[in-house]
Amino acid sequence: MQLKRNNKTINISEIMNEVSKQKKFTEEEPFNQGFLSPQEGHSVYFEECGSPNGFPVVFLHGGPGSGCSPRHRQLFNPRTTRVVFFDQRGCGRSLADKPLHANTTQHLIDDIERLRKHVGIERWLVVGGSWGATLGLAYANRHRHACLGAVLRGVFLARSSDLTWFFQDAQCLLPDAWNTLAQHIPAQHRLHIGSYFFDQILHDVDTGAWPVVRAWQNWENSLTQRCHIETTTELSAHEKKILVNKYKVQSHYLSHQCFFPAGGVLSQISHLKDLPIHLLHGRLDWICLPQAAWDLHQALAQSRLQWIDDAGHNPFEPSLFQAMAQAIEDAVTALNKLT
Repeated sequence: MQLKRNNKTINISEIMNEVSKQKKFTEEEPFNQGFLSPQEGHSVYFEECGSPNGFPVVFLHGGPGSGCSPRHRQLFNPRTTRVVFFDQRGCGRSLADKPLHANTTQHLIDDIERLRKHVGIERWLVVGGSWGATLGLAYANRHRHACLGAVLRGVFLARSSDLTWFFQDAQCLLPDAWNTLAQHIPAQHRLHIGSYFFDQILHDVDTGAWPVVRAWQNWENSLTQRCHIETTTELSAHEKKILVNKYKVQSHYLSHQCFFPAGGVLSQISHLKDLPIHLLHGRLDWICLPQAAWDLHQALAQSRLQWIDDAGHNPFEPSLFQAMAQAIEDAVTALNKLT
């Protein structure tokens, strides 16, 4: 895929190849994979990687609307961990005729707990980034008995202010990229970009919302890479459908503030006061501001907050990726001594 960065065409695959050289561990193939029994029209895909006798871990991907990637396996030591990955409802390899039906944060929390019981794990370490960190907090708060600890990156708190930042206020960082975004929005809707996008995408028929989806993707990529980026590669009809479906799930969640009360996930952490939690956040994160990690750290006095000075939101930036892998390994070593 090619992108245009500050009017210079770059090859994204070259960037990813360079990042892959920084990987911590190898990509091990799953030793177990399948689907949870269908519920409410959803068949949730899962896989287990690493050692069947390793320390149990559940990995929660970001989004909402994304899925697990083989590259995520590189975060974990295959000799010492047993990692359970799964694609959330409506995402990745999970199956559903109606992806948005019966698809809320509570449904995902229930799926995680069903998955834990299905694979026969008593307690595990929760690992996630961005939306995966949000979901990890909500799950651990609801099922504290099943959690040994958590390692969370680039936390998204799902407050209304977090959405306002992403769609509106971040224009101060990249005014040219935001202007490109705004060109896809009627003037009367530019004070409520998120709501406009959600409406356009959720009521899309036959990828008619494709220009809006592409604009959103370019804005997200620009904030992630901290420069003005425009994707120039033309996608096939199938690739467009996949991307539209991803942003439909995301629009579904964000239009409902991820099904949290007004305070976001901070209102759902009352049972986490004694859980060992390691937070990692890039100081250059323009998607989820460092203030979010600080607010969560202040609410969870026992948590550890590690700043990654030269990284943003992209989990595969070398310094952030290495720090995340090391934090997971440290947590596994420490918890192994206690269990």
